[in-house]
Amino acid sequence: MPRAHFRFILAAFATLSIPSFGAAQVIEGPAEVIDGDSLRVAGTEVRLFGLDAPEFSQPCYSNGSEVACGAMAKDVLAGMIGSSVLSCQPRDTDTFGRIVATCRTSGVDIGEALVEAGWAAAFRRYGDDYVAAELRARAARSGIWRWDFQMPEDYRASQQTDPQPRTAQASPRPAGRARRYEGNGQCLIKGNHSRRGDWIYHLPGMPYYDATRAEAYFCTEAEAQAAGYRRAIVR
Repeated sequence: MPRAHFRFILAAFATLSIPSFGAAQVIEGPAEVIDGDSLRVAGTEVRLFGLDAPEFSQPCYSNGSEVACGAMAKDVLAGMIGSSVLSCQPRDTDTFGRIVATCRTSGVDIGEALVEAGWAAAFRRYGDDYVAAELRARAARSGIWRWDFQMPEDYRASQQTDPQPRTAQASPRPAGRARRYEGNGQCLIKGNHSRRGDWIYHLPGMPYYDATRAEAYFCTEAEAQAAGYRRAIVR
């Protein structure tokens, strides 16, 4: 084949339209809810774009008592959808290979409705589409915002870490002059644990510090580590 002819074929091929997520085929059909922010639509697993709901096994806390808010978030999503047909516009794929999409039924954005009702947080790392809806839910103390809880991303990180031995004799990491976290005569480092999770501590100023329900307080990180807690993972 002449080289000029071959170059012409390559140029013509380059002009063909290649599908992108912006123009990807819409996924339509009835939905099966998996958890608070993922579902299966017409046989395709879909993760709702722009929000993060509590994990199914994740607890919230009301005056020290566990509340199964992850399971509740799933039930709320299922109630919103019912037997309706969803229309989902793909936006991306996640690390698990799932389609990340904005889904609607009868013109209603399911993701926005879920955040507005207080059963998911806006996932700011991926977009600010639902930040305003989250702020309204927080102000009204709707859904999960009436309780104490870890942000879902922080909860997932805590579950991915192997539990550390929790003995009073555990040796803290060597340190020089340990910084003390105190205010108004009270230790400020918050220790938090779950029967299903890890023992972690949060320092003042760290993400989710204000939302964390303290089950123990410490003045230094060494004290928290000696009690078997580990520092919260910040991402």
